[in-house]
Amino acid sequence: MKFAEHLAAHITPEWRKQYISYEEMKEMLYAAVEQVPAPDQVDPDSLSRYYAKFDEKFFSFCDKELAKINTFYSEKLAEATRKFANLQSDLRESQDDKIKPKDSSGNLKPVKRKILRKNTTTRKTQELKLAFSEFYLSLILLQNYQNLNYTGFRKIMKKHDKLLGSEGGSGGRWRSEVVENAHFYCNKDIDRLISETEATVTQGLEGGDRQRAMKRLRVPPLGEQQSPWITFKVGLFSGAFVVMLLAVIITGIAHGDRNTDWRVMVRLYRGPLLLVIFLFLMGINVYCWRSSGVNHVLIFELDPRNHLTEQHIMELATVFGLVWAGSALIFLYSEALHIPPYINPLILAVLMIAFLFNPTKTLRHDARFWVLRVAVRILFAPFFYVGFADFWLADQLTSLVPALLDFQYLVCFYLTNDQWMTNKTIDIDGSKCVERVWLLRPFVACLPAWFRFMQCLRRYRDSREAFPHLANAAKYATTFFVITFSFLNLQYAKKHPKEDSNVFFYLWISASVFSSLYSYVWDIKMDWGLFDRNAGENRFLREEIVYSSTAFYYIAIVEDFVLRFGWALSMSLTEMGYVHGDLMVSILSPLEVMRRFVWNFFRLENEHLNNCGRFRAVRDISVAPIDSSDQTQILRLMDERTMLPDLNRNRRNKVPGTGGIGKKIPNLTFQPSRSVDEQASLILASLGTR
Repeated sequence: MKFAEHLAAHITPEWRKQYISYEEMKEMLYAAVEQVPAPDQVDPDSLSRYYAKFDEKFFSFCDKELAKINTFYSEKLAEATRKFANLQSDLRESQDDKIKPKDSSGNLKPVKRKILRKNTTTRKTQELKLAFSEFYLSLILLQNYQNLNYTGFRKIMKKHDKLLGSEGGSGGRWRSEVVENAHFYCNKDIDRLISETEATVTQGLEGGDRQRAMKRLRVPPLGEQQSPWITFKVGLFSGAFVVMLLAVIITGIAHGDRNTDWRVMVRLYRGPLLLVIFLFLMGINVYCWRSSGVNHVLIFELDPRNHLTEQHIMELATVFGLVWAGSALIFLYSEALHIPPYINPLILAVLMIAFLFNPTKTLRHDARFWVLRVAVRILFAPFFYVGFADFWLADQLTSLVPALLDFQYLVCFYLTNDQWMTNKTIDIDGSKCVERVWLLRPFVACLPAWFRFMQCLRRYRDSREAFPHLANAAKYATTFFVITFSFLNLQYAKKHPKEDSNVFFYLWISASVFSSLYSYVWDIKMDWGLFDRNAGENRFLREEIVYSSTAFYYIAIVEDFVLRFGWALSMSLTEMGYVHGDLMVSILSPLEVMRRFVWNFFRLENEHLNNCGRFRAVRDISVAPIDSSDQTQILRLMDERTMLPDLNRNRRNKVPGTGGIGKKIPNLTFQPSRSVDEQASLILASLGTR
């Protein structure tokens, strides 16, 4: 592998601009070689002056690059030194608390003191382990920065002497005299910090077990190659899924005249298929982020040592795709196989739910429970700190509303059709689970927008910034009006079928247009950061872009607008009776998933560039101590709760903590306006109950 490719594969993306400009220096050398006068056309003195003039320009550029690297390395080293001192101080404090715990709880119950002290100590130990692990990763990245830049100077000077035929090796001489005496190369503090961190974790947190300590601190190889076996399986399963999907479509069309309940089948199978498509496209997202240098691992605050790659996500999608296609084919051929048809979609749904909630340490346990933890924080959005992963996943749900509605239909279908095993009283026209549950479906459709609305309010509460958080909340509030007017339009049309004028229809259209325009502008300007005034040559985009082609951005701008207004086409065709509503939803819902797939590229690119601006390359792990005064307040509130009814039930059902990785522990502030339950809930959440 050429060094330029090696450098691109191993740099820390957030520090990209701080590395040696190897490609630019290489282009300078090639340009100098191309422009050198022919020896037979000029005298040797002129040729020497040309080389001397170029060397002056080239080494001046090298000096600037070296100064940039020295400055950045010194800043990061000083930051690491301060961080290490703080972590050591936190560790000593934690160890002192174990030996002689500080307690001013007076005559509070000893059992409560003991339980609280144990929970606090355990939580702080886990936070310290996580903080040291992340700190160690930052040290390895800085060491890698040091090595890559030195190698870059060595390679470029070697190339300089080779291409220019420098007498006496001026490039090699500059390297030995300047680079090898530079601070970033001579300074060995980074090696010392790495050794001291290993020793501290071994002795202070792992009881002298170096093997266990190094397992915790281990950093995965940068630029690690993907597994050929998983790649083979993904290709095999993808091909098989395409073939089986075609078989499902052809069989469904062939059985159309005999199978009168096609709408029921579509509603039972459409939701799982949308999830399969979403997962596969998510795998493509991850692949493109990784290959383009967008650090999604940091953005989602995943564990760099243990997370799913794009191969794992695609493998999961293709496996479930095969299960889905197999289930659909068995459904279509159930009469010939003498199998109750409606048992197949139920088994498919149970398998997918069982996979997600499987409690055993198998089948990507860490990844599944990361998703579940984020989902819990979404469900209780106002009560938890909102991180990027939280509102990102909630945004994905807004594009999966048809899947949520199909899940509601599936649950209703099996609960209201007593004889679905015998295929006798099947709700073919959908009146039971679509029309008769007239309040439930609008409620389900509003849920994703409600989650995002509450997250925006929580972010405003935490930051006190009206813009963008309240403005973003208003965007999601428009969805409530769209769904409400749509519902009222349908109800009014049913009760007054002969009336041509329906005021709710016009309100629905107006709300839909306003909501789509609002959302589109927010997508482009706020979520993607495009139409920047300082875009320069990237007209209508932004000053810095990650993806190679600007055409990709322009196509995405148009695509997002078209699909944001896809509802207009659906409404027109279905209102005029050209296309059945379920068929139109089956066409538009995958397109909405595709729109979200494209949206993901630019949303994470924008977040990545924000991290680059702050040179943030690792997660921020805070170790929040709880002092004795806080403990006293907690225990006092626990005592006050004993006077409340349902004591035992309340204690069993503890309020969950923030959970997750890299989340800041809320400050323990007590406000008289809060009830005892609210204050106790805040405290228990801050304790990080997991």
